[in-house]
Amino acid sequence: MREQTELTKPRDIAILAGLSSPRLDAKDNADEESMEELEALVETAGGEAAVSVLQNRAAPDPRTFIGEGKVTEIKELVKVTEATTVIFDNDLSPSQMRVLTEELGVQVLDRSALILDIFAQRARTREGRLQVELAQYQYLLPRLTGMWTHLERQAGTSGKGPIGSKGPGETQLETDRRHIHRKIDKLKEELEEVRRVRGTQRQRRMKNEIPVVAIVGYTNAGKSTLLNALTGAGIPANDRLFDTLDTTSRLLTVSDTLDVVISDTVGFIRKLPHQLVDAFKATLEELEYADLLLHVIDISNPHWQEQAQIVDSLIAELGAEQTPCLRVYNKSDLFWGDIRPHGEDSVNISAKTGEGVDSLLQAIDKLLDKGTRRVTLHLPYDKGGLLDLLYREAKVESVEYAETIDVVAVCNPKAIGTVKPYIEGWVEPKEPWED
Repeated sequence: MREQTELTKPRDIAILAGLSSPRLDAKDNADEESMEELEALVETAGGEAAVSVLQNRAAPDPRTFIGEGKVTEIKELVKVTEATTVIFDNDLSPSQMRVLTEELGVQVLDRSALILDIFAQRARTREGRLQVELAQYQYLLPRLTGMWTHLERQAGTSGKGPIGSKGPGETQLETDRRHIHRKIDKLKEELEEVRRVRGTQRQRRMKNEIPVVAIVGYTNAGKSTLLNALTGAGIPANDRLFDTLDTTSRLLTVSDTLDVVISDTVGFIRKLPHQLVDAFKATLEELEYADLLLHVIDISNPHWQEQAQIVDSLIAELGAEQTPCLRVYNKSDLFWGDIRPHGEDSVNISAKTGEGVDSLLQAIDKLLDKGTRRVTLHLPYDKGGLLDLLYREAKVESVEYAETIDVVAVCNPKAIGTVKPYIEGWVEPKEPWED
């Protein structure tokens, strides 16, 4: 029985803490919603939240962030709950994290550190692991000084003066800094190679004129479920934050004249560490080069409007605000409101039940329609060279050799312009003023 209990015991019991202050930017404040999200992040990391403490204060305390009184309260809660970790919804400075660790006697993390831990657990591809490692080193670098403060209080090797000026503590600190800088440079080089490979693949897609559709959205909005519904990708889709970190791309037949490459991307979240935004550029740069974004929104979430705004802001930060965007209101089967969101370039679906997926495909087809058409051609044998052109510029579906070379092909406007004299039933489109 004891062994079973040990096996089922959560990895960590955490006390959650947050501060709301008019001195903080609105996006950096903690509130009930962000604390609930922090609890979900703890569960995703494999831990269990024992209790949440939300502090309202005129200004953050420079030393302890939340004030001495609240530190004492949390210290008592640590004893009562036997917590092993205290996790803050706000970002802490290196010195604040050091002081709080000493005062509370347990590990202290902030929201960014927790998210980085989750990403480290869930990254599967080499690219994903490189990105997470880079973000971790970028997070760690400014916090090295705090880590070595305990050595700075010791005497130097000569017994005169603090290590902060000339002892082994400084030597070790500088050694660690140089080591981390080297690691960061190396990781950036490797990620640059990833970008180069992606660029080559992208050029190939552009040459073949295959449009790229990128799925974006708040974490747990149902992006992976949607990709599975559209392509049968078979991606695990669980009700957990950041369940999918590594980009998955599949070929999707939208209509009989349109194929696209559709990619799932990492979910966005409020207070996403800047280190992660920078580190994941190799993945998220697909947004910049996409022909269409599918912004998946969990319409069953009461805070869906705020979540959508956060995603829109991050899209702009990544330089993709000019890319055409289709808002996909997902989980409509769980929506209990009177009026569903509607409007131009939006569609309501349930990726889980399949409701509205056909309408979504029609909307994608409409937005990416570039005049591609399926045509039947009758080529004279002395024009056989046009068949080679069709193989290069179009999607040839069938060829029969009879009195003429009979071809069925999906052609873009450029190809149509070359072969239109031989298209069966071809009628030159009228200009608007000709009606």
